[in-house]
Amino acid sequence: MRLAETVTFGGSGLDRAAEWRGDARALAAAAGDRSARCVALWRGKPLVAHDGPVPRLVRLAMDHPVLSEAAGAPVLLGREDGAPVFAHDLSGWQPPAGQAAPEDGFADATRQHHPALDAAQRFTELRGVMAVLGPRDAELAATARALFGWHRTHGFCAVCGDRSEVAQAGWQRVCPACGAHHFPRTDPVVIMLITHGNAVLVGRSHGWPAGMYSALAGFVEPGETIEAAVRREVMEEAGVRVGRVTYLASQPWPFPASLMIGCHGVAETAAVTIDPVELDDAVWMSREEMMEAFAGRHPVLTPAREGAIARFLLRNWLADRLD
Repeated sequence: MRLAETVTFGGSGLDRAAEWRGDARALAAAAGDRSARCVALWRGKPLVAHDGPVPRLVRLAMDHPVLSEAAGAPVLLGREDGAPVFAHDLSGWQPPAGQAAPEDGFADATRQHHPALDAAQRFTELRGVMAVLGPRDAELAATARALFGWHRTHGFCAVCGDRSEVAQAGWQRVCPACGAHHFPRTDPVVIMLITHGNAVLVGRSHGWPAGMYSALAGFVEPGETIEAAVRREVMEEAGVRVGRVTYLASQPWPFPASLMIGCHGVAETAAVTIDPVELDDAVWMSREEMMEAFAGRHPVLTPAREGAIARFLLRNWLADRLD
């Protein structure tokens, strides 16, 4: 797919400076570089400036006072125009009363302001701004969010159970007890644009906002190919048999740690029988109906949110740009 890397979180070409990760001297020099900058996150929410027509990811100087509240060393994200870029986690900060974030991050529209920061700089749920951030801002924010999320949930060695330690500038955890090395987790997920003639199959999960439908998706299982996962998931969730499967595009999805593998599958059957545990509903939608939904005129259906690969695939299907 020629437009594959225009998907949200993709295509910025970030130089990740992997050769610095195990070099303590190079890391120290990078952190002390006057051009070095730091991305700050609070409980998974990146610091975003809302002082212009388009939100932008904030890059703080490494000696900014707010970073003194960070827990642990910064993680290295890479180089941007030759300058080192790090990320710090400020999740230990307690926002003032009235700025609490809801438990459901999917619908979190709150923005938290730290008094040491400019008034327009707010910790903002990434899903709410991912479609309007520039490609580099989106990649940096997604990478930092995924890394900090992994460290938060993988603090103990999976081999012997002892507490592990951060290594390689945040890109590994090492167990001092048994010597095991652990790496950031990424879970492969297939997400399927399933077509049958002039129609596409879309479904909705329990608890989604009213009217919201998206492409079907599911985790790839051990010993399974991408193509097999597409066919299995569609059959399990909607009872539709899929034949030919082709790859289209991928998207890092740091909610919490997935790689969405976008595929096109051609359905061989049309009857839909949903698994009520997996789905609330699944339906075939014609191109004309989907165009109405994208225009906001469909009486029932709202397509997947802007920035998600499902919407990206559906939009390109409507424009006949899947090649």
